[in-house]
Amino acid sequence: MYISEVSGHRSATIAIEKAIRAMQPDSEILNLNAFNYTNPISEKIINRIYMGVIKRAPKIWHYLYDNPKIVKRMQKLKNRVHKFNTPKLKVLFDQFRPDAIICSQAFPCGMVADYKKHFNSDLKLIAVLTDYIPHSYWVYDTVDYYIVPSDDVKSQLSKKGVPTHKILSLGIPFDHRFNEPLDRLKLFQKYRLNPDLPTVLIMGGGQGLGPIKTIVKSLERSTYKIQEIVVAGTNKRLYKSMRKKIKKYKNKISLFAFTDSINELMDICDVIISKPGGVTTAEVLAKRIPMIIVKPIPGQEASNAAYLTERGAAIRTEKPEHIHTLVEKLLQDKVKINQLRESAGKISKPNASLDIAKLVLNL
Repeated sequence: MYISEVSGHRSATIAIEKAIRAMQPDSEILNLNAFNYTNPISEKIINRIYMGVIKRAPKIWHYLYDNPKIVKRMQKLKNRVHKFNTPKLKVLFDQFRPDAIICSQAFPCGMVADYKKHFNSDLKLIAVLTDYIPHSYWVYDTVDYYIVPSDDVKSQLSKKGVPTHKILSLGIPFDHRFNEPLDRLKLFQKYRLNPDLPTVLIMGGGQGLGPIKTIVKSLERSTYKIQEIVVAGTNKRLYKSMRKKIKKYKNKISLFAFTDSINELMDICDVIISKPGGVTTAEVLAKRIPMIIVKPIPGQEASNAAYLTERGAAIRTEKPEHIHTLVEKLLQDKVKINQLRESAGKISKPNASLDIAKLVLNL
């Protein structure tokens, strides 16, 4: 169970589903947008509000995110929502009869946790955290296991009252094909790019968020000859705007909307400029790509950025208009590039999806 169709939460559940099917092909799996199932109208409204806050007033999100006062005030509302959703969950579970439920987001995790308590159910509930911060909305007595990205997150979650034996540091799940070696030369040919030029991949997650146009404009000022891959995701306005301007730029730019070939695009890039979503971060670490993070969203993204930069696996900047200088310095500094790659390799958990699948099947 996840929320939001275009999100790392959904990508994580799909990755786990693929891993389970690879190990036990006859498994019956229902992969469900829990928010849409229980509250279809509210989902659209809340998604719009969330996106508006993130884009226009990120400081508000920073205030709301894992704020103990807000968590306490939200408790009564959360209880009412769970009570309202419980009959819908009962219909779903009576029909599908699951042996285990895996949640990649706190909202469905809370619903199922309260369902278990209400019906005294022995359903196995696994919470999969996809960011390097465990906010308080995850904490429930009836969760059987918590899968976390790192030992640091394990320690933080333990301080929130979760017994340590329930917390497993297996990593953030992502599609296992990101671990498969590819023929880079063939990929350069496929995407009509020059294998002799440095390639910069620019992304803003599945929804194409962040100052992507500003980054592209900045790279135009670079004295270094480079080529760029820009992924606009589901951001139609960004895609149309970039498509109109693409011929005016001096750098060669390959423009993509939402694509299922991110693993291939990552394989041919020398540097990635991206927002630090949890699943994207896990993929980049597995590929050991030097990463530049630009203006992360307060809350989970800022925490992800802090985790990566503190461990030397990424570089962070708050000034997208000057990113060309940062890229130039990085491309000229082979020692720094190797340090970033080595640091990424140390904290990467490439087998997260398979390890989670093994845990679930063993239950």
